[in-house]
Amino acid sequence: HVQLVESGGGSVQAGGSLRLSCAASGYTVSSNCMAWFRQAPGEERMGVAAISRDTTTIYAESVKGRFTISRDNAKNTVYLQMNTLKSEDTALYYCAASVDAGTWSYWGQGTQVTVS
Repeated sequence: HVQLVESGGGSVQAGGSLRLSCAASGYTVSSNCMAWFRQAPGEERMGVAAISRDTTTIYAESVKGRFTISRDNAKNTVYLQMNTLKSEDTALYYCAASVDAGTWSYWGQGTQVTVS
């Protein structure tokens, strides 16, 4: 069974940094696309960053220059390095994995990031 497990969330002061990890099992992260989404209470879920098989990356405009998505194929893990965090970054962050183009098939249970 495919399982994505996020870790690394927590509380941090504005301007601080966190690194989120997404450890995958039953799925090879380098084979397709991986992404990070986030959702704050009362708001729609939005894509934050994505990385393709060839390591092409895409970022939401609001996090560009501050966040970096990467992967470690040997560890089958995707990361989201978050720097210069702002209060508006507060949300539940989800790791997602694709199987078919245009579809996010697998999701983690989320890790909370709180910036104050």
